[in-house]
Amino acid sequence: MGRNKVSMAELRQVVASLGHGDVATYIQSGNVLFTAAEPNADSTALADDLEIAIADRLAVRSVVVVLARRELTDVVRDNPFRDEDDHRLLHAVFLREAPGPNGVASVGAAVERARNKESRDDARVIGRALYLWTPDGFARSILRSELSRGGLHRTPMQAGTARNWGTVNTLVSLLEH
Repeated sequence: MGRNKVSMAELRQVVASLGHGDVATYIQSGNVLFTAAEPNADSTALADDLEIAIADRLAVRSVVVVLARRELTDVVRDNPFRDEDDHRLLHAVFLREAPGPNGVASVGAAVERARNKESRDDARVIGRALYLWTPDGFARSILRSELSRGGLHRTPMQAGTARNWGTVNTLVSLLEH
């Protein structure tokens, strides 16, 4: 949640107040693990409900993305940058929905612009995940900057929430216990 920091205890209370069970958070990151009140709940509807509840109860407007356990494990399985050992250099940007052809093309155009500026960064879209590899660091990433330039349209980077690969793997591990 970055600039919209809230206490994880308050965030857990908001999620539990919507009827969800087994609510847990991972560090001060905005990551919440829970069992949905409805077994076959739609992830977009869950995200909408959570965004509204967080805004109403915590006065924070934030993009909420909900992934089922299977979707999160698929993100790890589908990682196109498996050779990267430094988890700080790889990020998954979780998206509310898979981008259409224009969204995928905007990522390709951003990669091309970054490469024209001699960046080694790369990105791939697979389903509802944008994988972002930043070998020179995320903070200095030219590609991250290019992906954030949306003009009149929100880019996949702006429409999602990024987590470094270490956090992604930790969340999967927490779900397995």
